[in-house]
Amino acid sequence: MSEFEELLENILKQKPELTRQDVEDRIKQKKEKIGTGYLTDHGALFLIASDLGISLQQTVKEEMSLKDLYIGAKEVSVESRVLNISPVKQFSRKDGSPFSLRTMTVYDNDSAMSVKLWDEKANLPGIEELKPGDLIKIIKAYVKEDLNGSPAINVGAGSNIETTNQESEIRPIEALTIDASEVKENQNNLVVSGKIDGSISTLEFTNRRGEPAKALRMKLKGNDNASTKVVLWGKDESSLPNVISHDAKVSLLGVRTKTGNQGLEIHGNEATVVKIEGIKEVEPIVIRLVAKKRNEQEKTVAVCIDNKKNMIYISDSSQMLDSVNTGDVVECMPSKVYGNSLTVDHDSFVRKIDDDKSIATLSDLRTKISDVKPENDYCVEAIILKEPEKREIQTKAGENIVLGEMFVEDDSGQIWIKGWRKQAGLIEGFSVGEIISITTVNAKPGLDGKTELFLTPYSTITKKN
Repeated sequence: MSEFEELLENILKQKPELTRQDVEDRIKQKKEKIGTGYLTDHGALFLIASDLGISLQQTVKEEMSLKDLYIGAKEVSVESRVLNISPVKQFSRKDGSPFSLRTMTVYDNDSAMSVKLWDEKANLPGIEELKPGDLIKIIKAYVKEDLNGSPAINVGAGSNIETTNQESEIRPIEALTIDASEVKENQNNLVVSGKIDGSISTLEFTNRRGEPAKALRMKLKGNDNASTKVVLWGKDESSLPNVISHDAKVSLLGVRTKTGNQGLEIHGNEATVVKIEGIKEVEPIVIRLVAKKRNEQEKTVAVCIDNKKNMIYISDSSQMLDSVNTGDVVECMPSKVYGNSLTVDHDSFVRKIDDDKSIATLSDLRTKISDVKPENDYCVEAIILKEPEKREIQTKAGENIVLGEMFVEDDSGQIWIKGWRKQAGLIEGFSVGEIISITTVNAKPGLDGKTELFLTPYSTITKKN
């Protein structure tokens, strides 16, 4: 009799009211709940036994593969490769005593799993030098249930991690890489490659513990030229080169997918490794300022135009742009350049120069509604046909968010202008029949397939006389 059959018989013996089919149905339910790639039928039996309040005993193999690990296993040893690793975090127990925790993700040819390194194990010698793809052996660890219900390897006082240079059949990190066009819903522990599409920005917010937090936002373009939104929670621009060109190649190691308000998204965390083409040296740029405003973080954000009629977005935390007027031509030395997005801070300079007629004005960027194509940014001028309104929309996650929208047209066509959350407030104060100028709206396909324009953090709306 196999080990699986022995464990199954053990459950049926202790719970005679259950049939074999009952247990097999529960195995199926457990695997569906945990997700593909995390749980075997064998491991599911241990979770079912725990739910039923009974104990199963099994002799653990000296070395196991990740797919064979189950919650409750002790003194397990596995060989795997590193996918990513997080910085050390400090926490407090209920009694107030401090402890350290570092997380990492490892993989083999069949699966991937989270590893938690506790207290002194979070600072093992050489742990900071580990790189994605490095081969390691985890020795005498134990497996517990993670917050999402999945098994996680725990490295505590009696455990250890060793690096090894021996030959291994576990595939290298490059073999895990998929293009951004290939991602699907609800995938985990991915290595995704693509090209930067548009700007890179840092989102600052307060997390659910009331602490200040950050997230890095960008769009990744795959081989099909479609763009996917990327949010890397706990990351900021400090991990990136100073200069990143438009269409720079990017690899994200250790990300997952989820469905957001505007379709499939790629999400990562502080452990996600970002590999991106770029350089450190920044050069001055000459641009014309066409719109600016103060955002909720009290930074000045501006839209500019360069000598190739490209829209350039500036985030200024030093208030250097406050003395520059709309329409002025300036020479700017930013601290960072990410595609068409510039960062200006106290290490930068901005100075007004004589008007350069070779640099386009805002009117040169005006696009007719009939020429608007999805996945691009535009400036449009139109008349409002339908009273602007705001309403609450409930997301799949149950969150209520505000959507503002108005229907406009020019002499070439009609289109919806929409704004989510804080951008929804931009439509306030406007009425039917007014002609408005709108800078920096992003075109996307709507629910009915028709193209719609969405307000961005850089958008401004002004009334034309």
